Amino acid sequence: MSTERADLTLTYLRTVTELIERIHAEEYDTIGRAAQAVAAQIRQDRLVHIFGPGGHSNLAAQEVFFRAGGLMHVSAILDEGTLLSNGALRSMAIERTPGYGRVVIADADLGPDDLLILVNAYGINAALIDAALEAKQRGAAVIGFSSRQHAADTAPGHPARHPSKANLHDLVDIAVDTKVPIGDAVIKIDGVGEPIAAVSTFANAYALNALVLRTVELLVESGVEPPVWRSGNAPGGDEANARFLAKFRDRVRKL
Repeated sequence: MSTERADLTLTYLRTVTELIERIHAEEYDTIGRAAQAVAAQIRQDRLVHIFGPGGHSNLAAQEVFFRAGGLMHVSAILDEGTLLSNGALRSMAIERTPGYGRVVIADADLGPDDLLILVNAYGINAALIDAALEAKQRGAAVIGFSSRQHAADTAPGHPARHPSKANLHDLVDIAVDTKVPIGDAVIKIDGVGEPIAAVSTFANAYALNALVLRTVELLVESGVEPPVWRSGNAPGGDEANARFLAKFRDRVRKL
């Protein structure tokens, strides 16, 4: 490995680490409030829905769904329209289509007793904003994970924006700022016109897993031990999970 490449990977490591440390320090209280909302749902044995409208934002929903160490009450909305597996350009076109997010939330049949987590690095696309608007109109509580800086630095006329020009953090009940810089990629290399190496997946994964950790802490403090997934590849994993599957199999659509 050349010295140049080693330096670049170290720079990337430090950039990602600094971003995660910022989220921890600056969003600690906000993530705590979000954890209180999630814990309240689980105490009432209600599901916590999560939707990441956008190609790579879908990874955030998958990060905490059916995941080792994750809460069994989490139900991911994995809409086929924006999944990259159905075509990357198609995904981008769908996430920019006004009205689409409303259809997804209506199909999920969310209502006043529901809690929805919306995750998107940029916090502006049409499907995302419509999902937030529809969920709020239906009376659901909404937590948003997005970058305020990215939303603020993106021009009002950008083609990805919702016709209202709204930002996710202005619409939700609790907004967690993932601090992803505009463009997402963060490493510049001489001779290459575009930055390399995105950071939003790290930011989303840390913030969401921090939310899960804080939620479990609150539940245990109140005398509730929530069902948590064990890896099916770990000893006893299938047996541990099987104790709870009957409780969630018919409630969580994607199980």
